Amino acid sequence: MKFISPKIHGIIDYLSVIFLLASPTLFGFSGTLALFTYALGGVHLLLSLLTDYPFGAFKAIPVTIHATIEVLVGIILIVLAYTLFKDNPDGKLFYVIFGTVILLTWLVTDYMGDEFNEATL
Repeated sequence: MKFISPKIHGIIDYLSVIFLLASPTLFGFSGTLALFTYALGGVHLLLSLLTDYPFGAFKAIPVTIHATIEVLVGIILIVLAYTLFKDNPDGKLFYVIFGTVILLTWLVTDYMGDEFNEATL
């Protein structure tokens, strides 16, 4: 069931950016974990700004590509939790949960909703 509208998805994207950029301070991350989290926040901000949806500023990336990137990132983050952060319990837990949230958000977003189509008009 796809119940998240394009507008709500955009809000979730920007809230995710804020969460990622605040997480190293909030959770006491340091080193590679902090740098990776800041970098992911920056990349997510760039993706959100460039996506052709209601909250995209430059509308250069089609929503279908945005959706594909999100599902791939969700999977990759869970894999990285068990590889890159396997010896860091905080990093492992953080990225298993964050990756899962990304996948769940992807699963319930109506990427073909009227608001996405209106964004391109």
